[in-house]
Amino acid sequence: MRPAHPTEQAVGMTYYASDADGVGGRLREDDEQFRVRELERFETEPVDAPTDAYPHLVFRATLRGWDTNDFAARLSDALGVSRERVDWAGTKDKYAVTTQLFSVYGADPEELPDVDGADLETLGRAGRGLEFGDLAGNAFEIVVTDPERPANASAITDELRDFGGLETDGDDRGDSTPDRSIGVPNFFGQQRFGSRRPVTHEVGLEIVRGDWDGAVMAYLGNPTDAEPDGTREARRFVQETRDWHEALERFPNRLRYERSMLHELAECDGEPESGDFRAALERVPSNLQRLFVHAAQSYAFNLMLSERLERGLAFDRPVAGDVVCFSDTDAPDGLELPDTDRLQPVDDRRVNSVTRHCKRGRAFVTAPLVGTDTDLADGEQGEIERAVLDDLDLEPDDFDLPGEFHSSGTRRAILVRTTLEFDDDPLTLSFSLPKGSYATVVAREYLKVDPVDLG
Repeated sequence: MRPAHPTEQAVGMTYYASDADGVGGRLREDDEQFRVRELERFETEPVDAPTDAYPHLVFRATLRGWDTNDFAARLSDALGVSRERVDWAGTKDKYAVTTQLFSVYGADPEELPDVDGADLETLGRAGRGLEFGDLAGNAFEIVVTDPERPANASAITDELRDFGGLETDGDDRGDSTPDRSIGVPNFFGQQRFGSRRPVTHEVGLEIVRGDWDGAVMAYLGNPTDAEPDGTREARRFVQETRDWHEALERFPNRLRYERSMLHELAECDGEPESGDFRAALERVPSNLQRLFVHAAQSYAFNLMLSERLERGLAFDRPVAGDVVCFSDTDAPDGLELPDTDRLQPVDDRRVNSVTRHCKRGRAFVTAPLVGTDTDLADGEQGEIERAVLDDLDLEPDDFDLPGEFHSSGTRRAILVRTTLEFDDDPLTLSFSLPKGSYATVVAREYLKVDPVDLG
C-alpha cells in the first residue's frame, strides 16, 4: 500500500488507493483550468412571486477568483445587509471558475450589484434560504499542468476501477459505465483543513474538548512555512506574548477572522477567561464556527478510513458489523448519491444481500462523522471507530456544545465512485461527485504530489 504525502498524513489521509506512480504536475496554473459547476437541486418560484411568502432571492453566480465567503461578504456590503442574510449550498475555492447558487433574504433582482469577476443570473424566489447540501453534487473539469508521466493515467484508472468494484447490468446503469467508473476513498480533502495551513481540525478538536483558550490559540498561532514572513512573525508573537493589543498592530488586515478574535480579546478587562475565548471564536461567521467542529469530525473520519485501508477491509462492500446507507433515488442520472438518512446495520445474515446492493451502486458502507446522536458500528469497523476516538480523547457526548458548535453527527459513505473521462492534450480530468465529496481526493490519486500543487 502506497503511503501518502506527509502533509496529507497530517490530516488523516495516510495512504493512496492506487500503487501506480502518479502523473505528476500541478493543478490550478490558471483559474480557467479548474472548473466547478453545481448539479443543482433547489426549486424556485418566479421572480414576481409575492415577497411575503418568498422573501429569498435566488441567483446563479459564475465566479472567477472569488472564495465563497469573500464573495458573500462583498455582496452583503454592496447590498447594505448583514452577511448572515446571504446563503449558499456549497463552499467553493477561490482559485477556480465556479458556478453555484446563492440566496439573499429581502433583496430584489435590480439590487444585485456589478462585481468584478462575477456573472449573476437571477433564477427566482424561495420561501427559505439555501442551506448546505441543497445541491446534488458538482461537475469538475480539471487540467493538469506539466505532467511528467501522463501515460500513467491509464494504469491508475485501472487500479481505481478495481477499487470501486462496481457491477452493472442493463437495468441499473448506462452501458458505458463499467469501462469508466472508478472509486476512491471518500476522504475529506486537504482544503477542509486548510490547504496551506491545515489547522482547522486542530481548532475543532480543542473546542470539542472544551478548551476554548486552546482553540483560539490554535487559530491565531501555528505559523507555517507557506505563509508570508510577516504573517508568521505575527503568529509567533501572539503565541509567545498573548499581547492582544500589539498583535492587532502586527496582524495584516487581510486576516480579518484573526483580527476579529483579537479585537474581542483586546476588549477584555484583565486576562481573558474561558468565556472570553469562546466569545472570540463566536466573532467569526457562523458557518466558520460550524466548520471548526466539522473539521474535527472530518479528521476522525479520515483516520477511520486510513485504518480500514491498512487492515485491508473492502470499501465497495460490507463486512459484518458495518452500517450501510442506501442511494438517493432522486439523484441526477449518472450520479451516485448516498442517502445517510436511510441506514441499516449489517449482521452476518445480511452481508451477502447488502453486498449485491453495494456492487450495483444501490447501497454504500459508511463511517461516522461523530456527534451526540452517533451510534458506532459493530465488528471490525466498530473496533476501528472506537480506537480512533480513544486516540483523540473524544466521545459522542463531547459534541453537546453551545450554539453553532453543537453537532448531532451523521454518517458518510466511505467510497465515492464516479464516471471519469480524461483527455490527453492537455491532460484533463472530467467527472462528477456527490455533494460533500472532494475533487482533490480523485486528483491526488492521479498526480501523487505535494497537496500544495493540488491547490
